[in-house]
Amino acid sequence: MSLTLRRGLTTMASLKKATKVVCIGRNYADHIAELNSAKPKQPFFFLKPPSSIILPGEGPVVRPRGVDMHYEVELALILGKRVRDHDASDLKGALDAIESYALSIDMTARNVQNEAKKKGLPWDIAKGFDTFLPMSKLIEKSRIQDPHNIELYLKVNDEVRQNDSTNLMLFQIPRILSDISKVMTLEAGDIVLTGTPKGVGPVVPGDVMRAGIRVDGKELEEAKIEIAVEESTRAYEYAET
Repeated sequence: MSLTLRRGLTTMASLKKATKVVCIGRNYADHIAELNSAKPKQPFFFLKPPSSIILPGEGPVVRPRGVDMHYEVELALILGKRVRDHDASDLKGALDAIESYALSIDMTARNVQNEAKKKGLPWDIAKGFDTFLPMSKLIEKSRIQDPHNIELYLKVNDEVRQNDSTNLMLFQIPRILSDISKVMTLEAGDIVLTGTPKGVGPVVPGDVMRAGIRVDGKELEEAKIEIAVEESTRAYEYAET
């Protein structure tokens, strides 16, 4: 897809200029179980910095030293208008607020996150490293008629690790946008990650992740992600807080 021939406001390059990336946690029951987490009574969310975004062709995911790095494949919503106090019962309004979709991989420093959970600390470090948000090309809305009925998959070295339907979401998109926008106004160009299904796990340098979306069993070419993992040469090294 050309980066310039787009009807909407968002281009691939402008994704990194989003005011925020809001991520829904624990939105698939089997994923909650595999991490021994508690099922939420309402959506909860956290932020990733736009600086964590890595676009197609920009290079590898980089594992910081001392980090147990996990993948989490997710459907991303790219908003096309401001959303504030959205009504959770308004499906049409929620879908109208979406300009386009993308596939994303929410990379997570699991050992850092586990320590943060244990000590009641924020998750920012665990989620916020550079390259910790690989994204696909933009997907036109017309290509995904029902975002609650598509298949997400992720492979590591051609071995399927995640493969589930978005119809397993505990909280669907209208409720997600409602709960977020009651707290913080969502702006055009903002990105919302809708949660990951079961099968999350580690990747190490030398691995290659491949992820995608199927609609009615057919692969969306623009949704494909293929990205290698490399070891960081930067100064950060995990140490207990």
